[in-house]
Amino acid sequence: MAPKPDNAEVFKTSYYVALSVQQNRPLNSQNVADALQKFNLKKTSVQKALDSLSDSGKISFKEYGKQKIYIARQDQFDIPSSEELDQMKKDNAKLQQELEDQKRAISEVEGEIRALQSNLTLEEICAKEVKLKTEVHEMEEKLSKLREGVTLVRPEDRKAVGEMYREKISQWRKRKRMFKDLWDSITENSSKDVKEFKEELGLEYDEDVGVSLQDFSDLMPNGKKRGRGQ
Repeated sequence: MAPKPDNAEVFKTSYYVALSVQQNRPLNSQNVADALQKFNLKKTSVQKALDSLSDSGKISFKEYGKQKIYIARQDQFDIPSSEELDQMKKDNAKLQQELEDQKRAISEVEGEIRALQSNLTLEEICAKEVKLKTEVHEMEEKLSKLREGVTLVRPEDRKAVGEMYREKISQWRKRKRMFKDLWDSITENSSKDVKEFKEELGLEYDEDVGVSLQDFSDLMPNGKKRGRGQ
């Protein structure tokens, strides 16, 4: 017979054991001690309380070496008949179907909520309408001026842009010629294949990237174009 533990210890241990018994879950003294740690109960006290509950017939145990595994007395559980088990299975299947239906309904509602949240509010629609009307009005004014022959770009601005464009084309042509002279000097007496050497260095010609100096030269203002090959 195990020594009698404190009544409070028995009560706390019994409470946890009762919860485990409802689930028909086996446990040892360490499981109970861990669960009742907040009550500052030591494992020794828990072990005494479990032994007391076992001696009183409220729970039973099985020994595995030096360890005792405490379990609920199985004679206190009602064993369902085969008909009851079949009914339980049907009820479970019905509940599972209801759960799936609820999940599907929730998913549909969430989808509708996301769709509504992505739509513009009335205030946002009104603000966008005002913005679009303003843009349309500005474009109509520009179109009207163009139809009337009004110059939208000042001559001095046009001249400045043209001069800057010619300067860029001139620099492009100069650098292209400098590279060609240098490249020809390097590859003239080289034993390497020129194409493979170019790929090895990671070099790209204008044509390799779909760019043509002549095409851009043709866009220059009248009287400033150079002939091809110049």
